[in-house]
Amino acid sequence: MTTNDPHPFNPLAIDNLAESIVTRLVLSDAVPLAKVGTFQGAGCYAIYYTGDNLPHPAYVDLAALNTPDGLLHPMYVGKAIPKGGRKGVDIKVAGTKALSSRLGQHRKSVEAATNLSIDDFYARWLVLDDVWIPLGESLLISRYRPVWNALVDGFGKNPPGKERATGIRSRWDTIHPGRAWSLGETDRKESAADIEQEIAEFLRSRLGGVPQATP
Repeated sequence: MTTNDPHPFNPLAIDNLAESIVTRLVLSDAVPLAKVGTFQGAGCYAIYYTGDNLPHPAYVDLAALNTPDGLLHPMYVGKAIPKGGRKGVDIKVAGTKALSSRLGQHRKSVEAATNLSIDDFYARWLVLDDVWIPLGESLLISRYRPVWNALVDGFGKNPPGKERATGIRSRWDTIHPGRAWSLGETDRKESAADIEQEIAEFLRSRLGGVPQATP
């Protein structure tokens, strides 16, 4: 809506509610992913990559936008909901540690990768009532199209059960080997080099006019 828009502004419209969630999240303080502690709450989060310690050639354009003092574009965004939320059953947000637990899982994935440094990753998050969590995640993904959401599947994957341990290896595990449970999975037809080239082209085409928010 512009200043000349004759329609009244509705702060409770879905789009405006989503915007308020995203704005609050991206303006919050960023914390090194390695130092995210345990806390209560569920909600949305964004993970940023700087490439200062162990640069990866596929992410050069993304790293150029992010410094510890100015994180502008996330590598990955997601949500953490309380236990039972995915099944549509009655859930209790109070007392859950779903958000810090999810960030802890991501920290372990980065630490396991042989070609990433945990010191290159930062996180922002926002604790929300469960009804607002999908709304916030949806706008974060559509606005930023983070590369690990839009192009590289598998970062947020949980360790599979024994009956699924022989599935096809994700794109993320193909280019960032190290998670022990992915080693027994079937190789992809595409190579790591193929995926890395696609990432570089995706980021180069995307980041010229990306929406940015200054913390």
